[in-house]
Amino acid sequence: MTLLQIPVAGVAINDARKNAETDDSTWQAGLSLPLFIPQVYCTDAARRLSMTVFDIPCRMPRTNTTDRLVDLRKHARSIVRILKRTYPDAECALQHENAFQLLVATILSAQCTDERVNMVTPRLFATYPTPEKLAAAPQQNVEKIIQSCGFFRNKATSLRGMAQALVERHDGRVPDDLESLTSLPGVGRKTANVVLGTAYGIPSGVVVDTHVKRISKLLGLTTSSNPDIIERELMEILPKKEWINYSHRLIHHGRAICIARRPKCTECPLLKVCPRVGLPPLQ
Repeated sequence: MTLLQIPVAGVAINDARKNAETDDSTWQAGLSLPLFIPQVYCTDAARRLSMTVFDIPCRMPRTNTTDRLVDLRKHARSIVRILKRTYPDAECALQHENAFQLLVATILSAQCTDERVNMVTPRLFATYPTPEKLAAAPQQNVEKIIQSCGFFRNKATSLRGMAQALVERHDGRVPDDLESLTSLPGVGRKTANVVLGTAYGIPSGVVVDTHVKRISKLLGLTTSSNPDIIERELMEILPKKEWINYSHRLIHHGRAICIARRPKCTECPLLKVCPRVGLPPLQ
């Protein structure tokens, strides 16, 4: 870290010291010094105050940020083109016929495979085909149907609460805006993005599931492990019109080729643009 020597008038320092009614750290942070200076050595004035270093909590400015963003966007466009050619018909793996069914299936898919959800939902949809019927369903009946999805008690509570909210606030219709969706019980941003993108064709964000998180890191599009940060970073570099399909295609890619424990890198259509971050060199 670079240390800058800044001359500070002793009178100004002493005046600030006299006016300070709190501890040294607060006094130091209150000095009107440039925000980009992480540490300041104050020589003559500091000696008078028996202090040698002022710690200023701040960050150094990033360099070449614009160039890096341009490069990432170019890299992302190359990935999108290859994914589009490889998986032209990729779509949501959760079986559904309308927005309500998709919302239910997405809530069930938390910590559960899409395949398992698709085994459970036919009976659930046949028994409770509308928000009104699901809202009036006994808790134990819903739990029994969805038990194999895991966390079935919490999910049953969320499903019934979501259905009741749809009936009470939206006349039984699934809303088509992010704020209304995320206000429903059991519905977070990821679930809302799935419904808006797949049911309504609205690119409200990028769905970050385990496949999207893992493969986006391998591709060098993000270094974060936080889904919220990953989503923000992907939204910044991916064309908005690709936000929906990027996730669908990457999920299919993760199941077919970029398998977590045994990626088929030599068969991968993305190999020429993939830095394979975190993987050992190919033999």
